[in-house]
Amino acid sequence: MTKQRRFTKEFEEEAVRLVATSGRTQREIAEDLGVGLSTLVRWIGRSRDRLVEAPGQAPQADMAAELKRLRRENEILRQERDILKRATGFFRPGGIEEAQPCRGHGENRKVKFTLIDRARKDFPVHRLCQVLGVSQSGYFAWKDRPASRRQRDDMVLLAHVRSGFALSNGTYGSPRMTRELQDDGFAIGRRRTARLMRENGLRARQKRRFKRTTDSEHAWPIAPNIIDQDFTATAPNQKWGVDISYVWTREGWLYLAVVIDLFSRRVVGWAVGDRLHRDLALAALRKALVLRRPPQGLIHHSDRGSQYCSVEYQAELRCHGIRISMSGKGNCYDNAMVDTFFKTIKSELVWRTVFYTRDQAKQAIARYIDGFYNPIRRHSALDYISPAQFERTASR
Repeated sequence: MTKQRRFTKEFEEEAVRLVATSGRTQREIAEDLGVGLSTLVRWIGRSRDRLVEAPGQAPQADMAAELKRLRRENEILRQERDILKRATGFFRPGGIEEAQPCRGHGENRKVKFTLIDRARKDFPVHRLCQVLGVSQSGYFAWKDRPASRRQRDDMVLLAHVRSGFALSNGTYGSPRMTRELQDDGFAIGRRRTARLMRENGLRARQKRRFKRTTDSEHAWPIAPNIIDQDFTATAPNQKWGVDISYVWTREGWLYLAVVIDLFSRRVVGWAVGDRLHRDLALAALRKALVLRRPPQGLIHHSDRGSQYCSVEYQAELRCHGIRISMSGKGNCYDNAMVDTFFKTIKSELVWRTVFYTRDQAKQAIARYIDGFYNPIRRHSALDYISPAQFERTASR
């Protein structure tokens, strides 16, 4: 009998401990232990009575409650910390605060409500409102309020911005995008366009440094620098600039030679090949000659590369009455117009694409030059119109 009472006491103490520490309900624990709920409640009462009789012992139920309270406070502090971190990123320079400067208390509340609306899937609304110092009723009133005329206009403009950004292959920044929208009949300024693009993560690909491939260590004759960094022209076929660059593919290097009309920045001839030799440069030149049929006196400007100094190439130029001009030794600015084209095509196409074959790269380059760069792409130097449109305008 004594053994049974000892077992019962240990069993009773274990049951009370489970109630205090497991976080489960008394009914669930009673069912698991196979005892009645009233019996379990009686054991809990006995345990409390014993603790009252021995006040020096820490009450397990109170410890569990204190632990639960501390965990809750830690969770609240964690949420507040994460909300403040989110708000810091939201209000940092370049964020919505810069795009919509707070001109007063009302504007400041709108910005906070926007942050709450974006973060409510991660945090309770009441906690967000508490940390940011706004009321829940104010947030829900703002959310249920119909969109203003400017907000509706922004939605329409954003749809056109996304369309133009996609058509530009993700290359247009706010200046070109603004001109695109203005030409489509929208009255919009650059700052509004920049805000819409920034708020929606539409960022143009940035340019990277360009590596030259000129081989000037040769014995071919060098022509004088007639252009001398004067890239201006009053009509097409007055000045051409040429150069060669490279594109990496999984099959190896693919070389690209271009001929550009300095009047309109239009690519009037181009050719690609797997070897860097004069035939590549000649192929691009002959395409330009067939397409444009330039008058005598056209100035042809290149660097001092062996491809352009070769006897065959210079003979082709003289045969068509073309004047030959070459950059000064070691001066990278003497052919800046063509270098700018290579920087553009690499940042907008080459560096964003993995080419598995040379043929794949050739097709992509053809689509870019003939389908986008010449007929569509807006150039800041041409008052944000395309080379083809610039030439048509000049011919009127």
